[in-house]
Parts: sequence; C-alpha cells; structure tokens
Amino acid sequence: MAEFRLPKASRVRPGILRRAVKHDTRVRRFSIYRYDPETSRQPRLDTYELDADTCGPMVLDALIKIKNEVDPTLTFRRSCREGICGSCAMNIDGTNTLACTKFCDDVKGDVRIYPLPSADQKQIDRPSACILCACCSTSCPSYWWNSDRYLGPAALLAAYRWITDSRDEATGERLDAIEDSFRLYRCHTIMNCTEACPKDLNPAKAIAALKRLLLERRL
Repeated sequence: MAEFRLPKASRVRPGILRRAVKHDTRVRRFSIYRYDPETSRQPRLDTYELDADTCGPMVLDALIKIKNEVDPTLTFRRSCREGICGSCAMNIDGTNTLACTKFCDDVKGDVRIYPLPSADQKQIDRPSACILCACCSTSCPSYWWNSDRYLGPAALLAAYRWITDSRDEATGERLDAIEDSFRLYRCHTIMNCTEACPKDLNPAKAIAALKRLLLERRL
C-alpha cells in the first residue's frame, strides 16, 4: 500500500505549553494551530491552559482571553460576536463553525482550533469587508446617470467577492449576469468609488478584475 506524507514544511509540530491557571481551578486546554508564513518554520500546535470559571462560555471568549492575558502574538479574525458577520469562522474540534457561537463545554477534552481548510481567504478578505454604506456608488458619476441600468461599484464589488471565491460553483452564471454594456462596462475607472470608501476598499480594482475575467473567458 502506498504511503503518503505531507511535505515537511506542512507537518504540524508540537508547540509550547502556556499556563494561566491557579491551583484548584477548572482547567481547560486549548490547542491552537500557529503558523507564520514569513518564516521557514513548520506550523505548530501551541497549548494554552485557562481557568474555565474566569472565562466566557464561547470559544471566542477563550481566544480573546488568551490574546489579552497570555499570548499577545495570537492572531485571529473577529467582529460582531453575534454569529452574523462570519469573521471568526474556524475549524474547532474537527468541525467548521463560528468561534462566537461554539460553546467550550460542547467539546470534550482539549479544544483543538485550526484555520478553515482549503479556503483562499486572502482573495476574499477585502471584498468581504464592505459594510454596504453606498458611499462608493453615490460618488460615481456613471451611477448618477445610469442607476437604473449600471449596477454600480458596491454591487460589482459584491459580485467580485463571490466570483473570486474558490469554493463558488456558480462563477459562469455570475459572469453571465454582469456581462452587459451597462451593468458592468458603464464603469469608466474614474476612481471616485475607491476614494470615497471609508473601509479603504478598492471597488475600481475589483471591477477591472471582472472585466479581465470576462475577456479571458472569450479567448
């Protein structure tokens, strides 16, 4: 039988153990995947011990406590803490879920935390940060003149977020929906949308990427 092993750089090695507990406390262990892509070191699993009675009930509460009180180098994404934004999605105890809605007590034994598998998160991080304020669309002259037919930068940025997602299975249909002389191509790259965005996003760049994808599809 053939035996396959991950490349050495991808094998997770044991990390360090950090304790933040006193005697006679209810100890919970959290084993967290750590990796710095700017170094050549292998990823590792660092283990943290917390007093469960001084920590909130959710896994996100434990992560925040670890970052604030034990290890400030720990990095993770979070926002609403209400199960709405999806920022704190991660693999917990072998299941992809939200850290803000996952109870620590739902996990037996050590709580093992990994990033989501097989998701090219960097591709969608910035487009996903749109807060739908409409500052970009209302700053766009093309949208002023053709709001009934031109989708506008906010809608096109949202379209790009899904089209660039490697998990999406409707890319063709999404490109079909925007391939139109007004819906997409009424953008003249004036860049007002990018200048106006309060989140420092770049709708103009996303629109240019959509045009490039449509051109490549024709070739």
